[in-house]
Amino acid sequence: MSEKLVIGILALQGAFSEHINLLLKLDNIKEVREIRKKEELEGIDALIIPGGESTTMALVAEASGLMEPLKELIKVKKIPVWGTCAGLIFLSEEAEKVKKGGQKLLGGLHIKTQRNAFGSQIDSFVTNLDIPVIGEPKFRGIFIRAPIIESIGDDVTVLAKLENGSIVAVKQDNIIATAFHPELTNDPRFHQYFINHVIERKVSTY
Repeated sequence: MSEKLVIGILALQGAFSEHINLLLKLDNIKEVREIRKKEELEGIDALIIPGGESTTMALVAEASGLMEPLKELIKVKKIPVWGTCAGLIFLSEEAEKVKKGGQKLLGGLHIKTQRNAFGSQIDSFVTNLDIPVIGEPKFRGIFIRAPIIESIGDDVTVLAKLENGSIVAVKQDNIIATAFHPELTNDPRFHQYFINHVIERKVSTY
């Protein structure tokens, strides 16, 4: 398959440059486009919502007029989307430990998420993850003030868990989400998995 893809990165804040650097090392990439306004969503084949601070991301997205166009892309047009860390929270239908006044979520992913689930004493950690969809060797999971997925809908597939059973990566139809940061590693396998997912969905619509 020689399909060349345009991948959008929601570049409101957070670790979006790291995603761009890894994507540009892969085949099948025509353009990686930073998304800051709704007009830039036109013509993208898929979207990545990076880590950062999910409440800030939601506020900036709303101020930029992006919330409704993003919801339409994800829930109605069902383009492939991948959220990492804060992006996972943003895609959740429900999130615990949100700041006072609540946080607007894009939703679409049938999960309940707990923000900063590992507490202030464990702001970040690294562990090796078994992720069958990307194969061996184990993947270096980098967690930074990470959420965990407390519960999932019947249509959600678990991609990875911690040794204690906490769910840290899922897939549901067009949506993939990870509590960890694959973009902070030099390992392109999860990005390649996402690109393969984009290509498969694009081929199936022809």
